[in-house]
Amino acid sequence: MFDIGWSELIVIGVVALIAIGPKELPGVLRMVGQWMGKARRMANEFQNQFQEAMREAEVADMKKQFDDVTAAASNLASGNVLTSAVKDVEEALKLDTSAIATPTPPEPPTAETLKEATVHQATTETPAQAAPVEAAPLQPADKPT
Repeated sequence: MFDIGWSELIVIGVVALIAIGPKELPGVLRMVGQWMGKARRMANEFQNQFQEAMREAEVADMKKQFDDVTAAASNLASGNVLTSAVKDVEEALKLDTSAIATPTPPEPPTAETLKEATVHQATTETPAQAAPVEAAPLQPADKPT
């Protein structure tokens, strides 16, 4: 702790014996021992309180995690999942009817649009549609073998 060697302890003991005297040295050593005991007990008590606070913090953290998992599990109950899914789908499918306009009727045909329609129909007709052609019967030379 203080890194005091045996030789240093002997020097301190000799100085104490000379300074205090042999008559009062046992009382002084007893008092120093009591102080050392009190200091060790206080340090040990502080250490124990610190470790207890750490354990309480860990328990509180574990309790919070457990509560979070329990809340998540209760939200995942089958009724809640389906209910929330149905609500989400209903919200997604809601239409804003105020934004939908009423359809406009088509314009009445005019002579120009009628002329365009007939020209378009004539150009898109295929020759097969214009005049049906009868198929000739197969000749014996044309038959596959």
